[in-house]
Amino acid sequence: MNFFPIKIPKIIKRIFPNYVWDFSSKGKTLYLTFDDGPTPEITKWTLNTLKSHNAKATFFCIGNNVEKHPETFISILKEGHTIGNHTHNHLMGWKTSKDVYLQNVREAQLIMDDLHSEFVKQNEEINCSEIKKLFRPPFGKIKNSQGKALIESGYKIIMWSVIAYDWDHRTPKEQCLKNIIDNASNGSVIVFHDSRKATRNMKYALPKVLEHFSKKGYRFEAIEAV
Repeated sequence: MNFFPIKIPKIIKRIFPNYVWDFSSKGKTLYLTFDDGPTPEITKWTLNTLKSHNAKATFFCIGNNVEKHPETFISILKEGHTIGNHTHNHLMGWKTSKDVYLQNVREAQLIMDDLHSEFVKQNEEINCSEIKKLFRPPFGKIKNSQGKALIESGYKIIMWSVIAYDWDHRTPKEQCLKNIIDNASNGSVIVFHDSRKATRNMKYALPKVLEHFSKKGYRFEAIEAV
């Protein structure tokens, strides 16, 4: 049984008003996000697919993956997408003490900040996006104490309004597409995953989501530090 509904109910947003679930926008705008990368083969495919539709997105990276695949992380920066923090080891907040959780977030942030700074120094001619203090809790499970501490240290906690369930092998690829098509609307924050286990479903659904909403006049933007 899936913990989260495909579309987050308004009551959940009211219970946790300090977290970002969606955005208000006068125009037709959607916010694609990708969790759990960077993963060389699927992240590269994702970047190429986004580029073909002139779409920007936000990548919530696991610090350990950034450490193992710095070139892939840099490629996200080169394409002008926004980076967010997804902890260093994909920790579940509900099962982790506050101090350990916060230290894990800091570890991931330090690695990403250092790589970003070095890249900017070596490529001054490239207009590279800054590393924003954006955070998404793995599994969407975070204790109130952890969330409060992160907000106090300057992070915006970005949740989502619609989730594809692309990582779940029990979910058919056609259903992943339907989850987004039927539930996304102006201002929605949409969750995909640039991870190996999501590859089949994501490669099927993402191009069709981009094509469907582009035809309806939507644009795809990265999340800024709001």
